[in-house]
Amino acid sequence: MMTSMQEDLVMETLRSVVDPELGINIVDLGLIYKVEVNDGNVQINMTLTSPGCPVGAVIQGQCHQAAKKLPWVKEVNCKLVWSPRWDPKTMASEDARMELGIL
Repeated sequence: MMTSMQEDLVMETLRSVVDPELGINIVDLGLIYKVEVNDGNVQINMTLTSPGCPVGAVIQGQCHQAAKKLPWVKEVNCKLVWSPRWDPKTMASEDARMELGIL
């Protein structure tokens, strides 16, 4: 029960990370696939808008830094995954889709 609250806090913290090309945070874009917290260790499964994303390493580093700011976090592992492939039509929030002109 405590863990899901911690996972929610990590997700909320990750909203501070903005995709510099799109100007929308990575949570609303649907780039965060999974957050798991186990005894202060945070595992983040995330993707990028494309495998060739030129700012991928920057976004991954910002995710790590954002999660590490939470006082109870010991370790953070941001893992890039490519499956399922990111699709803004189904994975981005309604607000993000409106900003991207997809609605």
